[in-house]
Amino acid sequence: MIDPGFLDELDRFEASLAHRTDDRLRGEHRSSAVGEGLTFSDYRNYVPGDDTRLVDWKLYARTGELYVKQFEAERNLTVHVLLDSSASMDVGEGDAHKFEYAAKLGLGYAALAAADHADFRVSLLGERFERIDAGRSDRGEVLALVDRCNETDPEGAVDFERALADYAATIDSRSLVLVASDFLDDPDSIEAGLDALAGNHLVLAHVVAPRERDPPVSGDVVFEALERSETLRTYFGSKRRRTYRERLRDHVADVEERAERTRARHERVDTDRPFFEAFADVWV
Repeated sequence: MIDPGFLDELDRFEASLAHRTDDRLRGEHRSSAVGEGLTFSDYRNYVPGDDTRLVDWKLYARTGELYVKQFEAERNLTVHVLLDSSASMDVGEGDAHKFEYAAKLGLGYAALAAADHADFRVSLLGERFERIDAGRSDRGEVLALVDRCNETDPEGAVDFERALADYAATIDSRSLVLVASDFLDDPDSIEAGLDALAGNHLVLAHVVAPRERDPPVSGDVVFEALERSETLRTYFGSKRRRTYRERLRDHVADVEERAERTRARHERVDTDRPFFEAFADVWV
């Protein structure tokens, strides 16, 4: 069970989400009519890489300082948390349980969004997506989501291509998207789903449990698939163990490579690692 007390320790992490994501998003979507139809709200200092069309040149002529105009659409940010709730996430013991660890990462994002007065949405991923927040985007909603995640029993399979593409169609504002998953799906399907989310600030938390990294079995073993009705009987000796580790390493590397193609940031997270160390790496 997820103890909501961990939320009290998030104060060490700076929120300021709009500023932390601006550098990543700046320049990726430069409209030919910058600011058209938007409401001017404020100025900020120019930094290298800003769109020069947003510089207030009249103000520069008076002050000698470069300032960039901000519009309401630039300031608004929505944090989207997508949690894999498929059966393969029901692996690991105690604090190292994959779904619970992934959920804590996502809830941490939601809590810091609330602290920064940003909107957040939280959904479970399976063959489709299921939104589980109530749209309030405050501390109370994060606590309610802790209970909702504790009531979730990971089951079924995940279809990244379909679920992420369907979810991407719901995004209508500048967004930060966290996908927390073990990514045990066909890499082509994963890449297609990530392509659908391209253009957002996209972070992948790739969770791996200790017993996946090094299965605690040896000799004659029957492996049972969690998401399909399949079993495999094999002799799990040193050679087979070495092959297994290589295939796991190759799969994680493949997902990371495909993430890079879509300009997403990929972080492998071993769930036996201290939580806040991992969160520091995954946080934007």
